[in-house]
Amino acid sequence: MPATVTDSRDARSRVARVRVDPALHTQRDIIVIGGSAGAIGALADIVGELPADFPAALFVVIHIPANTASVLPQILARRCGLSAGYPSDGDRIERGRIYVAPPDYHLVIGDGSIGVTRGPRENGHRPAIDPLFRSAARAHGPRVVGVILSGNLDDGSAGLREVTLRGGIGIVQDPAEALYPGMPRNALERGNGHHALPIAQIGAFLARIVREPTTGVKISSAESSMSEPVQTFDNPAALACPECDGALREEGNGDHVHFRCHVGHAYSPESLVAAESERLERAMWTALRCLEENAALARRMATHAKQGRHFHSARRFEKRANNLEQELLVVREALEKLSPPPPAQE
Repeated sequence: MPATVTDSRDARSRVARVRVDPALHTQRDIIVIGGSAGAIGALADIVGELPADFPAALFVVIHIPANTASVLPQILARRCGLSAGYPSDGDRIERGRIYVAPPDYHLVIGDGSIGVTRGPRENGHRPAIDPLFRSAARAHGPRVVGVILSGNLDDGSAGLREVTLRGGIGIVQDPAEALYPGMPRNALERGNGHHALPIAQIGAFLARIVREPTTGVKISSAESSMSEPVQTFDNPAALACPECDGALREEGNGDHVHFRCHVGHAYSPESLVAAESERLERAMWTALRCLEENAALARRMATHAKQGRHFHSARRFEKRANNLEQELLVVREALEKLSPPPPAQE
C-alpha cells in the first residue's frame, strides 16, 4: 500500500502549479495500461515481451475490489526484467519501472510525479482507468501511449480518446481475442485512430515506438496534470448520481458524452446505464420486500380481527392482502425480465 496518501484535491493543486512542456521531450516514455476482467493474463504476456532496458515508465490500473490483497506487482515482476510495485503519493517517475494502482486508490500522473489518491469513483471504480489516462495525457501529451485490455463496459474509453487527441498513441486489445471485449470494443468505437492489436503483438509494438521520436506540443499549466475543469452545472442531465444521489451534468457532445456530479463521480455512457440498472434492481427488491411485509401484516391483522369476531375488518384486511400478493407477482415477473438469462452451457 502507498506510504502516504493525500486527498485528490491536494494532489491536483500541488501538481497543477508546475508548467509542463512536452516539446522538451522527444520520446514516448509514459505507458498507461488499463484493464478489468480477463486483463491480468494479457498484461503479464505484454510485459513479458518488454526488454530489461525498456526506456519508459509503465502505469497500470486493473479493476480489483477494495478489500482484495492483490499480488499483481509480483506477477508482473516475475514476467519481465522491470521492477514493479505500488507507488507512494509524490514519488518521482522513473523509467524502467512498472507502477501499479493499489486497491481502492486512483493512480494519476503529474509532471514527473505520481499521485495516489482516494478521489471519487469513476465509472463505479477506484482505481479507475480514465483518471490515469486523462492525467497522463494532460501532463505529457504526445509522450503518452495508452493501452486498453479486456474488460466489461467502457472505463478507459474517454481517457484513451484524450490521449490520442493530445498527440499520444492509443492501443486496444483486439476485441475478437479479449475474454471480455466490452472495454476494447467501446474504446475503438469512441476512439480517435486507435490501433487494434492482438496481445502477442502489443509488447513488441511498445518496445519499438518508445524509441521513436515524437512531435511535442505545449500544454498550459492550467490544463496539465491532475487538475480537473471547474465544476459547473450549465448542462444538467436531470439524472441523479448512482454513487451519491447528487445532480449529474452532461459533458461533451454526441460524439463523446460523459456525466459527472459536483463532487466528482463520473460515468461514461455504458457505465452509467449499468449503474442505473443496478440501482433499479435494488429499488425493485426493496419494493418486493415492502410488499411482502405489508401482505404478511394484512394477513396477521385479518387473523386478529377474526379472533375478535370483527368480520368486516377481517374481510377488509384479507382483500388488502390479496391485492398486495397480486402486486408481488407483478414485481417478481419484472425482476425476472430485468435479469439476463444465464450463459448457455457448451
